[in-house]
Amino acid sequence: MMSMTTGLAELSILSMLLGLIIGSFLNVVIYRVPRGESIVSPGSHCPACGHALRAWELIPVLSFLIQKGQCRECQARISWRYPAIELLTGILFFLTAYISIASGVHPARLVLNLAFVAVLIALSFIDLDTFRLPDVLTLPLLGFGVLGAFLIPGSPGGWESVLSALGAGGLFLLIALAYPQGMGLGDVKLVAALGAFLGFPSIFLSVFSGSFIGALAGIFLLITGQKRFRQQIPFGPYLALGAIFTLLWGTQIFDWYWTWIR
Repeated sequence: MMSMTTGLAELSILSMLLGLIIGSFLNVVIYRVPRGESIVSPGSHCPACGHALRAWELIPVLSFLIQKGQCRECQARISWRYPAIELLTGILFFLTAYISIASGVHPARLVLNLAFVAVLIALSFIDLDTFRLPDVLTLPLLGFGVLGAFLIPGSPGGWESVLSALGAGGLFLLIALAYPQGMGLGDVKLVAALGAFLGFPSIFLSVFSGSFIGALAGIFLLITGQKRFRQQIPFGPYLALGAIFTLLWGTQIFDWYWTWIR
């Protein structure tokens, strides 16, 4: 038991370290994808002066702290969001690995779950910045969700993934057509991808929890005057939050629910 617990902790910590590195890459994705720029070339550089960042300037979180949040060449301020995204990705990778491994998921599905979380983080911040959910991320997410369901043992299975994607995406498509001011096609594609990854009935918990959190956030923004009535609020981050919540704790919630109603 001790060795199993130790192995679980070690793998989870390794996943967290991987998450910090992936979070650094996600910062590049979040900045460049909406601008139509390559995420490969040129290398990471200061957006203010173009200074090419050296390896020691790319250490997640630590480089930001060492440089006191400034570019070493031009002293331009570096947004706090860069280390925040790195930390967020590291924490979520730790939780995803810990819970997935403890639940006995297939190693390949663990990798798929980590990729799922990473793409959702990127989509969330892109939506916050641009009110857009780019196809270059949502469509591959949908494709990998369906493909993984067919090829990797576990839940959801292949056809469950397809039907969940079609059902959830179709429902949101109808909402988008009826109320285009409140929801875009990017949200529809994201929900279809969530259905492909989570399956049935988890997609319902995901959408419900995301919508509930989004409604509370919207009310808070209205009360505090940060948003006006009918002003657009990005829905993607709340859908992503609900999906990650469901991925991590959905099984326990459903187990509790079925036990409670019996």
